[in-house]
Amino acid sequence: MIRILLLLMTFAGVAQAETLPALHDVTGVSAGDVLNVRAEPSASAPVIATLARDASGIEVVERRGNWGLVNAGEAAGWAYLKYLAPRAEAPWFRVTSTLRCFGTEPFWSLTLAPGAGDVRREEPGLPETRLKLGAISSTERGASIAFGAEGQPGGDLLLTGARCSDGMSDRQFGITVTGTLRPGLSGAAEPAALQGCCSVKP
Repeated sequence: MIRILLLLMTFAGVAQAETLPALHDVTGVSAGDVLNVRAEPSASAPVIATLARDASGIEVVERRGNWGLVNAGEAAGWAYLKYLAPRAEAPWFRVTSTLRCFGTEPFWSLTLAPGAGDVRREEPGLPETRLKLGAISSTERGASIAFGAEGQPGGDLLLTGARCSDGMSDRQFGITVTGTLRPGLSGAAEPAALQGCCSVKP
């Protein structure tokens, strides 16, 4: 019975570590060397970027075999996961760590900061707004989040684990977001719809 319990705990730990996107740190790379980021998940694929041997906070968006999809500059490529150690953090959908969400048409961003209990909203031409982080409901597929005090401007977000592009670069992200801003927050009399991507990288 104890052996079965230990196995279940081990599998649960692996499942949590495999929940993507998640932050990783480069590890095991020799001094003077770098970790290659390749165009495809293959050791023979062209190198499109490199990560320093002490690079940290690398967002792994997707896994394919022993390779992880990461962003390097304005491009996305594949790095060998043997050299990327996952951080011991709760899965992103628990929303216990900072998440950055953003989109275009018009450009906007929301930084969800559970540690501070607030949401920071930025949009060109408008002053930065800080709003209270409200109720969070999560499953393994995503999270729904409310922000803004009752009776005041705010909104609602739905985060889903799925590949997402920012539409401006070749970078890739692992969380899609849709949502609504209540009237008043966006300067409009009607609710405003949001659509974009989220990143676990602060």
